[in-house]
Amino acid sequence: MNYEQVVKNLWRHGDGQLPDQAARVKELIRYATLAPSGHNTQCWRFRIAEDAISILPDLTRRTPVVDPDDHHLYVSLGCAAENLSLAARALGMQGEVSFHAEGAGEVRVTLAPCQPEVSPLFDAIPARQCSRTDYDGSPIADEQLYLLQAAGTGQGVSISLLTEKKAIENVLEYVLLANGRQIGNRAFRQELETWIRFGDQEAITAGDGLFARSMGSPPTPRWLGRWLFRALLRQGAENAKVARQVRSSAGIAVFISQADDQAHWVEAGRCYQRFALQATTLGICNAFINQPVEEASVRPAFADALGIVGGRPDLVVRFGRGKAMPRSLRRPVESVLVTTASA
Repeated sequence: MNYEQVVKNLWRHGDGQLPDQAARVKELIRYATLAPSGHNTQCWRFRIAEDAISILPDLTRRTPVVDPDDHHLYVSLGCAAENLSLAARALGMQGEVSFHAEGAGEVRVTLAPCQPEVSPLFDAIPARQCSRTDYDGSPIADEQLYLLQAAGTGQGVSISLLTEKKAIENVLEYVLLANGRQIGNRAFRQELETWIRFGDQEAITAGDGLFARSMGSPPTPRWLGRWLFRALLRQGAENAKVARQVRSSAGIAVFISQADDQAHWVEAGRCYQRFALQATTLGICNAFINQPVEEASVRPAFADALGIVGGRPDLVVRFGRGKAMPRSLRRPVESVLVTTASA
């Protein structure tokens, strides 16, 4: 299949042909894998039990430079868990999500029969994406901001929606500071390059990573893409692009955890995923601008600037109205299942 065919087959709702419980469980996992993850690493594995699905961290897919404490990794598990829970309800199963800290930690979704309920957030799963492009600058109505606020709030996780120009510029100052430090870090550039899929066939073969098309770049052979990446990734140009994109946005959402631990990181992921799905139902785009929470040297000052006391700023997300971008890809369900031999 070519890229367009792969996207059509991947980003879709099921056809309802699920003859048994095993097929239903695999369909739940397929929906879970449509969640976002840092650099689209898909840093998760799924273990199936009789009445539960456990989502385990895949530490072989860590990004230790941009995410040294695995914060984004556990946020990604939370995003996947939220998708799985929504899909379970749509297929007639209550999905109760809990975090278990033993070992590397796992997110367990316990399943029990219930009446099927197809929610608008579930309907939005195949349409959701991180839209890394300019938005149109139009404001978001108060009633829609209220829906985003409600969707993005959880247990021990709050969300601050910033829509005033002064507040947006204040956040942008820290985004640009952290972005400059990341671009100036050779290890960061090398790690980022390993996760970029420059051409269509490369993206299809890998099924993961940051696809050049999704980031607004034309597809190229890997040798040319790497050369252009190394030649053109410069602090001034990148900061100018980030500033333009942030200023084209209607607002910025900052997700804040009461405690800085894996359980809260997972909950932040669940909150973000609901926010992103709610935004999708409203025709609102979103994209991460996580630089000031990724750079440990910037994060404390960023938290102080936002008046955060005793918590951690988890995620920074710009939102607004814009066009859809080409889709990122995913690995097959079979490749993320934990078998008895690998458990």
